[in-house]
Amino acid sequence: MTGERSEPAAAGRVLWVTGAGSGMGRAAAVAAAPGRRVALSGRRPEPLAETAALVERAGGEALVLPLDAREPTAVADAARTIRTDFGGVDGLVLAAGLNTPKRTWADQSMTELEDVVATNLTAVARLVHEVLPDLRSRSGGQVVVVSSYSAWRFTPYAGVAYSASKSALAALCQTINAQEAGSGVRACHLCPGDVNTDFLRLRPVVPGAAAREVMLSPEDVGRAVRFVLDSPPHVRIDELVISPVTQT
Repeated sequence: MTGERSEPAAAGRVLWVTGAGSGMGRAAAVAAAPGRRVALSGRRPEPLAETAALVERAGGEALVLPLDAREPTAVADAARTIRTDFGGVDGLVLAAGLNTPKRTWADQSMTELEDVVATNLTAVARLVHEVLPDLRSRSGGQVVVVSSYSAWRFTPYAGVAYSASKSALAALCQTINAQEAGSGVRACHLCPGDVNTDFLRLRPVVPGAAAREVMLSPEDVGRAVRFVLDSPPHVRIDELVISPVTQT
């Protein structure tokens, strides 16, 4: 993809974003784009191409790598491509997520529960595991895990699978910070409240226009992600909660 750039991409700043085809993942990629090379992953090639154009227009260099983050081989292949094309990763934003309208013990299925956990937790761990050697070698690598307000404060309507998988991400980030501090690797557990994205279609009752108007925008979350990514190497932001003023 090509486009006008406000500043050249710096060879030493490489970011990999999952869930980059829409919503918070796209907003994070675009917000962080100036001066960065950005690898974009998600399951749908067409939206990723749209994000790539936005990244390059914002001053970054984009690499489109469609994949399902639940597939180990696909993740490993993508990591190798990033190392070949960009030299490795020093930033990772994990924004892919999944929920289901069936959110209670009374109506959920184990198949859907396993799909949600595989996307929200196992795939996150897989991506971190894959890029940790790069992050260690860069002495200041940053991981931003886009979690949920429901992982910070229990939210009954979030659902069994979603709440459990997102809450586990707090521990995942804590273990990174505890075990990788010596190599300069940092992780932030980012917990957004209600955000007006297509993800809302997965709610049992889809919010209407009035409810969406008072929610966060994806760009609000994108700015928070960039704030974390741009923090100096000696600064660790363990957890960041961002919510609309109407969040309950």
